[in-house]
Amino acid sequence: MKVGASVLAARRGGLTAAFDELNKFFTISGMPVASSQYWNGVHGALPGEAAQDAEGLQTMRTLARNMAFLVKSIALGREKYGLPAQEPFARTNFIR
Repeated sequence: MKVGASVLAARRGGLTAAFDELNKFFTISGMPVASSQYWNGVHGALPGEAAQDAEGLQTMRTLARNMAFLVKSIALGREKYGLPAQEPFARTNFIR
């Protein structure tokens, strides 16, 4: 029940594809994924330019608040209800 969040920096394109791939790792690992108001990324071509991406920085601040809330909520839930039961992983081979 560790919380995950992917954060990306890009010059322009490709950010959403990488965001999707990173989040898939969290979901197959049984991790709750913290969200924000948009895809978690900032844009800039040269060093320091990402610091000028006002929307990207706002997205990061929102992500930080949401992630902190989720971590605290899971901790409270763990105290009151415990962790969800886990089954042994069942691998299925469909090639017979």
